[in-house]
Amino acid sequence: MAEIALNARHDPEAAAATRRYFWNRFLIYAVLTLFAVIYLAPMLVVVFNSLREQSEIARNGLISVPRSFRLDAWAQAWGTYCVSGTCEGMKRNFFNSLWMTIPATVISTLLGAMNGYVLSKWRFKGSEILFNLMLLGVFMPGQISLMPWAFLLGKLGLTNSTYGLVLIHVVQGISFTTLFCRNFYVSIPDDLIKAARIDGAGFWRIFRKIILPLSPPILIVTVIWQFTGIWNEYLFGVVFTSGQQQPITAALVALTAGGTTARAYDVMSAAVLIGALPPLLIYLFGGKYFVRGLTQGAIK
Repeated sequence: MAEIALNARHDPEAAAATRRYFWNRFLIYAVLTLFAVIYLAPMLVVVFNSLREQSEIARNGLISVPRSFRLDAWAQAWGTYCVSGTCEGMKRNFFNSLWMTIPATVISTLLGAMNGYVLSKWRFKGSEILFNLMLLGVFMPGQISLMPWAFLLGKLGLTNSTYGLVLIHVVQGISFTTLFCRNFYVSIPDDLIKAARIDGAGFWRIFRKIILPLSPPILIVTVIWQFTGIWNEYLFGVVFTSGQQQPITAALVALTAGGTTARAYDVMSAAVLIGALPPLLIYLFGGKYFVRGLTQGAIK
């Protein structure tokens, strides 16, 4: 940049190019900053309200510069606030979401990896048709499956339980995980698999020794995708669970839809942030791996 500025002193065209470069960069960063402010403004309002006293919020409104910073609302939202008929805060619902999200993410990712391996490296007659049928799940809205799931969970005795939600999210997520893994495994050379079969490696050994060591980029993508989607999903939680069995997203819906006339906006804001914390941490620590996994090939 210093060299360009030095040349600009002696060359009018270089000076004009330098000015254009400066204003172009300035405009780009100004627009990006504007969009960042617009995007972050609602979250900042929620953060500020979670740290303000309810009396201050009632006096100055929801959108106001904080004049007090307290963590009392966080403690109430976590352990004592009344939600869905119980006064245990969001703690139980938070752990319900963890017990639902972690197993469903792991199981659906493993099943997707196995499906992708079979559909890409052990093709059989009709495998492409089967893959296309599985892709229908990607485009099928969850509302369509409510009645079948209600019937199935009733028959299995899994209504109003975390295990039922785990089953739902595993099945609902297989289409996405299979799509991700199959498209990634297609880029692995078939000659590598053939050489392993010639050496005597079977189906499972090839999967363990060749496919899985090459899979971390796409597995990271799949885990982040599944964890975020399952944690943030609330339709199945609202429909198929109630009370102490609800995940945190369903509890947040019950919290905001409460019939009380006086709303504790400080506690509600803290509860929203508690529910949003795991996906935010996943994004902060795993976002770069998500982008890298989507663009990275299996073999360099």
